[in-house]
Amino acid sequence: MEMSLTDMFIQAGWVAKTVIILLLILSVYSISVMIEKWRTYSASRKQSLEFLPIFVRQLKENKLKEAVDTSRKYNKSHLAKVVSAGLLEYLNDEADIESSHDIVEAVGRALERAIALTTAEMKKGLGGLATIGSTAPFIGLFGTVMGIVKAFSGMSAAGSGGISAIAAGIAEALITTAFGLLVAIPAVMAFNYFSTRLERFQIEMSNSSAELMDFFLKKHEAAHAKGR
Repeated sequence: MEMSLTDMFIQAGWVAKTVIILLLILSVYSISVMIEKWRTYSASRKQSLEFLPIFVRQLKENKLKEAVDTSRKYNKSHLAKVVSAGLLEYLNDEADIESSHDIVEAVGRALERAIALTTAEMKKGLGGLATIGSTAPFIGLFGTVMGIVKAFSGMSAAGSGGISAIAAGIAEALITTAFGLLVAIPAVMAFNYFSTRLERFQIEMSNSSAELMDFFLKKHEAAHAKGR
């Protein structure tokens, strides 16, 4: 008589039930991380595309304070978070630091800190996906091994032989491995996808930082050339 998955779960031992419940919890967590990362990355991408042309125009017009205000409006944009740190550092140090190279170095350090903090913030949850993707199959395999041990122990106690005597037990045990793979595969795929997007964001932040530093260096050197 064929049993449904529900019947197998009900008839499973406490080890198999514990494994399945644990995998369910991991599955819910991984799905919640996927949804959160999708929303965060999509919002960051959308706001960055809206912010960049406005920021470039204000930079060309030398409206640095307005650019800072604009970056605060796009608080979900990874680019806005980074360049605002550089702008604030420049505005705070412009009057105190005479050397253009010192200003660029100070701005560069601020940009590096902002990139590191933004990257760490956007990376939250990805480690969990990686852990689930790598461990879920082994958790399921543990349930399978214990289920097979239980099936053979039952056959030994009953004194009956043949594969038919343990077929139901083995089928029940293999469910945990299948469920482990079902949890792990989406987690691995999501981790790879979001890691690729994060690498792209890091490149964009680095490029924007380099361009902003070039702008400040040219601006400061031009101001010194006029003063001579």
